[in-house]
Amino acid sequence: MKQRVREIIEAALVRAHEAGALPSREFPPILVEEPRVEAHGDFSTNVAMVMAKIQKMAPRKIAEGIIDHLADPGGVLLRTEIAGPGFINFFIAPAAWPPVLEEVHEAGDRYGASAMGGGRKVQVEFVSANPTGPLHVGHGRGAAVGDTVANILAFCGFDVRKEYYINDSGRQIRTLGRSVFLRYTELLGRTVSFPEDCYQGDYIRELAGAIHEDRGDELEKETEEAAVAYCARRAAREILSGIEADLEVFGIRFDRWFSEQSLFDEGRVDGAIADLKDRDILYEKDGALWFRTTDHGDEKDRVVVRGNGQTTYFASDIAYHRDKFGRGFHRVIDVWGADHHGYVARMSAAVEAMGIERERFGVILVHLVNLLRAGRPVAMSTRAGEFVTLREVVDEVGRDAARFIFLTRHYESPLDFDLELAKQKTNDNPVYYVQYVHARISSIFAKGEEEGTIAGDDLTSPNPDLLTEPEEIALIKALSRYPEAVENSAALLEPHRVAYFLMSLATLFHAYYNKHRVLTETADLTRARLYLVLAVRKVIRNGLSLLGVSAPDKM
Repeated sequence: MKQRVREIIEAALVRAHEAGALPSREFPPILVEEPRVEAHGDFSTNVAMVMAKIQKMAPRKIAEGIIDHLADPGGVLLRTEIAGPGFINFFIAPAAWPPVLEEVHEAGDRYGASAMGGGRKVQVEFVSANPTGPLHVGHGRGAAVGDTVANILAFCGFDVRKEYYINDSGRQIRTLGRSVFLRYTELLGRTVSFPEDCYQGDYIRELAGAIHEDRGDELEKETEEAAVAYCARRAAREILSGIEADLEVFGIRFDRWFSEQSLFDEGRVDGAIADLKDRDILYEKDGALWFRTTDHGDEKDRVVVRGNGQTTYFASDIAYHRDKFGRGFHRVIDVWGADHHGYVARMSAAVEAMGIERERFGVILVHLVNLLRAGRPVAMSTRAGEFVTLREVVDEVGRDAARFIFLTRHYESPLDFDLELAKQKTNDNPVYYVQYVHARISSIFAKGEEEGTIAGDDLTSPNPDLLTEPEEIALIKALSRYPEAVENSAALLEPHRVAYFLMSLATLFHAYYNKHRVLTETADLTRARLYLVLAVRKVIRNGLSLLGVSAPDKM
């Protein structure tokens, strides 16, 4: 509907110019918005004020010229008015709203889909947790955000690939191996002073126990370096297998699992460094090799190879992103924890230094999750290895509740996740509030079929013009906004917009259902209302699918 109003305005501008009411043929992009105050109409535009300088006319005079040349052959507009300094408010005719339902029914599960992506290849890399321990709640939020962003981009016409980057090389993996090896030696009866910088969780003891059960005291016969390396490889492999299983339970599958170690094994880190040296982007200082990131907006230059010859994580990240763009991705989106905010500038600088437009690289920073139980904080300490894992949360509250609640706030805001609230079957639980709409409408159809009013979802010749109640028009208006909500979510990489939309649609449906019967004593009105609520059910299911949440028929 917003697009139709925009087209009416565009046509009026052309006619006004041809009639001499507007001197200039230069028209700006037309912004059509929904006023916050209902009395100001369904839509409003400020185009008259934006054009004042170009047309060299007072905004209200321009607005009058536009209104005088409006043509509305489809009967969309009920009336228009000029407000304030030159806003034009548009009131949509009630009869113009019901055709939206036909669009919903015809498109079905593709309602809201678009071709805005044009088939361009996009990679979304997310989670990418080091295989040094199980996934925690914070990883869960990043997983839900990354997976949903990918789903929405794909729905909007992008060719999307989901990827997990396995940090299976470097200091943290060596620390993992050392941690497991020390616990292993304890099982051999030795007294060990366990360092604070080693991984403290019980899972380290479990890994050590599995190695001891399989290998006995065999590792004691090897050099400590070889034993630590073995422990690191085995522990990382088993932890990664657990991570993959946990993500599967959480409803997430990746198109590719990419090993950091493969970048070294295949010489791609050395290749990237050599290429940057050839282009004088790297320089030597104090025995180390530095990247000129300040030439590309970073606050200081960064070390790529240390004085001892070891590469930094930045070096392998450069090689990894060089590989990403080399695979033909038009855009690369990384989902990181908020603690990596300082890394964005240097990675953006590296991408630009590769000759790639900066806007083709994007980073989503996901902030912390405060885990609560009945309003009280759940004590956690990652240093001590005491934290609630993602799997524990999913096992307790369910995948649907976990995913939906992770997406109820913008990822740049901290999120309070209350375990007890997530389990409640009340309207205070946002996922229950939305899913109940789908279940309620399903029960209406089941009752209608039981009474012989309808046969399944088959509605014979519904007459949506009978939908004249304010609550019915409000529902149709909301359904008309869904495609824009999805497109904005894709354009801004903000999946919470879809969750917000579903919650607002649920509120409108509950208000309607509490006031009006769907199965009435009048057959025509019943069919019209079933036509409406079936459209609502389709959009609820559609939106929940994008979020990776189920749409149950019974609750």
